[in-house]
Amino acid sequence: MSEAATPAAFASLAAQWRRQQLREFGMAALATIFVAGAFAYAGAFDLARYADAAPTVLRLLADSSPPDFSRWREWGRPLLETLATGVAGTAFGAALALPLAALAARNVGSSVWISHAVRLALNAVRSLPGLIWGVIFVAAVGFGPLPGVLALGVHSTGMLGKLFFEAIEHVDPAPGAALRAHGASRIGVFRFAILPQALPRLADAVVYRFEHNLRAATTLGLVGAGGLGLEIVTAFHLFEYREASALIIVLLGLVTAVNFLGAAVRRRFLSND
Repeated sequence: MSEAATPAAFASLAAQWRRQQLREFGMAALATIFVAGAFAYAGAFDLARYADAAPTVLRLLADSSPPDFSRWREWGRPLLETLATGVAGTAFGAALALPLAALAARNVGSSVWISHAVRLALNAVRSLPGLIWGVIFVAAVGFGPLPGVLALGVHSTGMLGKLFFEAIEHVDPAPGAALRAHGASRIGVFRFAILPQALPRLADAVVYRFEHNLRAATTLGLVGAGGLGLEIVTAFHLFEYREASALIIVLLGLVTAVNFLGAAVRRRFLSND
C-alpha cells in the first residue's frame, strides 16, 4: 500500500511545486510590467531626451573646473551650521522616537489601540518629506538652522520610531518574562530587559539616520535653512560653478568623515550584539 501511495505523493508534491512556480512567475511578471510602466511614464524610454545630456554635463564639468577655494575662510560658519543641524535634528528625533516606539511596540505592554494610534502617527509624520517640513518650519520660525533642526527632527521621529519599535519587538522575550514573574513593572521590564537587548540596533539606526540627516541638511538650504546647501545654491544661481564645485568637495569630505565615524560606532555597538 505504501508503494502505491508513493507515486501519488510525489505527483501531488510535483503539482504543488508547479503551482508555486507559476504563482512566483506571475508575480515576477506583474512586477516587471509595473516597473517598466513606471519607467515609461517617467519618459525614460524617450531616447530623444538624452541627445544633449552628455554634452551638457561635460560643459558643466568644464565650467566647474578647477574648483575655486578662494572664499574658503567664509565657509566655516555654513559648515558648522550644516553639522549642527544634522546633530541636533538627529538627537531631537531620537529623543522623541524612543518613548513613542515603546508605546508602539506590542511586547512592551501598551494597549492595542495605543499601539495602533502611535504607529499611525509615526507613519503620518514620515509620510511628508523633510523638504516639506523645512518649508513649514521656515514659515513658522524664520530662516536659519533652526527650521532645519525642527524639520529633520520631526521627520527623523517618524523614521526612527518605526525602526525602533521593530527592533524592540524582535528581542528575546525570556528576560522580560522572568522580570515580570518577580513583580517588575512594565517600565522596569523595558529598562532592564528589553532596552539593553535592542540598544545595539537602536544605536545603529541613529548613526545611519545621522549620516542621512547630514546630507538632508544640505538640501534644506534650498528652502532657507542655511548651511552649505544655501551656499551651493547661491553659487549656482550666480553661475559661480567653480565655487559650487569646491563647496561640493567640502560637503563630500564632511560626509565621508561622518561615514567613517559611523562605521566605527556601528562596529563598537554591533560587536556586542
